[in-house]
Amino acid sequence: MFYISGFYKFKKISALKSKKIILNDYFKKKNIRGTLIITKEGLNGTISSNIKNLKLAKNKIKNLFNIIDFDSENISKSSFQPFHRPKVKIKKEVVPMGTHISFIQRKKNNYVDPIKWNNLIKDKSTLVLDARKPFEYEVGSFKKAINPKIKHFREFPKYLNKLNKKKQIAMFCTGGIRCEKASIYLKQKGFKNVYQLKGGILNYLKSINKKNSLWEGECYVFDNRISLKHKLKQGTYSMCSGCRTPISTKDKKSNKYEKGVSCPNCHDRLTNSQKLRFRMRQNQINLAKNTGSKHIFQKEY
Repeated sequence: MFYISGFYKFKKISALKSKKIILNDYFKKKNIRGTLIITKEGLNGTISSNIKNLKLAKNKIKNLFNIIDFDSENISKSSFQPFHRPKVKIKKEVVPMGTHISFIQRKKNNYVDPIKWNNLIKDKSTLVLDARKPFEYEVGSFKKAINPKIKHFREFPKYLNKLNKKKQIAMFCTGGIRCEKASIYLKQKGFKNVYQLKGGILNYLKSINKKNSLWEGECYVFDNRISLKHKLKQGTYSMCSGCRTPISTKDKKSNKYEKGVSCPNCHDRLTNSQKLRFRMRQNQINLAKNTGSKHIFQKEY
């Protein structure tokens, strides 16, 4: 069994290059996989291993960056290792919005726990804002939720600037970090009634029983599990090898779906040479599976 931990921390950080080297070596030594982004304004990670090494890795991160507790953290399980390799990346921002964090303003953020969240979004006067990308929104979202339909998070401020400052806004994303930064941005712009789902969608799905849930569909995650359901159980979505977008069981019934090649989203856009190349790749995968061999495209290790 593999354990996956997602976490983030907004904190002033220095000496990024030396800390990246230390963590890269440590992750390889302890067989930690996943991604950790470090910036001058904080860090954001999703890493996986056995439970012992995962705890050691998180303690290593906390000690290295002088962190007592992460701002938010979630943990889930998987029967297979959902990441191919360890990655420690240095970036300009934890979330690329082209804005800088005001740590004083951040302390005023209004966090709403999953139970109170239901009451908040049931209010007809509340604008429920899904701060994720369109393809994530299509996999699942809250009832009434509106998605800005932006492809890059740097475009998000343009959308936010058009909102009514007097409106009550309830914002959410997968683990909380994207709407955390967006909430700070709105408050810097004079918005007063901005709330965010504490711990994000993953915390909600883990905490709320399906019968009491206002969530519809599944939650897309950026690893090889693809999607999660209530109680953070493995979802039903797969990834199209042709266009790298999530596909449902309904999509697989389409005559435009071909395993390892195309789906209804990309079938008409792919060239014949691309489809031929993808079929050759899928054939290699099938041959490897039949002989019990590993292959460079495999998901499970």
